[in-house]
Amino acid sequence: MATSLPSVTAREGAQRVQRAGQLCLDMKANDVVILNLAGVTDMTDYFVIASGTSDTHVRSIGEHVVSEMKKAGLTVHHTEGLQQGRWVLLDFFDFVVHIFHPTLRSFYQIERLWSDAETVALEPQE
Repeated sequence: MATSLPSVTAREGAQRVQRAGQLCLDMKANDVVILNLAGVTDMTDYFVIASGTSDTHVRSIGEHVVSEMKKAGLTVHHTEGLQQGRWVLLDFFDFVVHIFHPTLRSFYQIERLWSDAETVALEPQE
């Protein structure tokens, strides 16, 4: 018997991706942005992109996002790079979190690759 994923409204999706971005900021991530990919690609609705300052920092940010989203009832469906800490990818289906070591973010220039997407920079909340 096939199971279906629960339907997520646009507002719920936006709130979830905002929460993921804020969780990155809570761990002192740098240059946190959200790319709205609706209408650009069918693979996901949003990217959250952030940078850590070291491999350890990148791993810590990723682990924090996974842990806190799980507490909120969201399960990450696929992860890549958590052990290495150079580029962590967390796939939540309707959004994907990318956490980069600064040298890799500069090399891959993912924001430029998806330049058709609306981009919103997140600032730390005081």
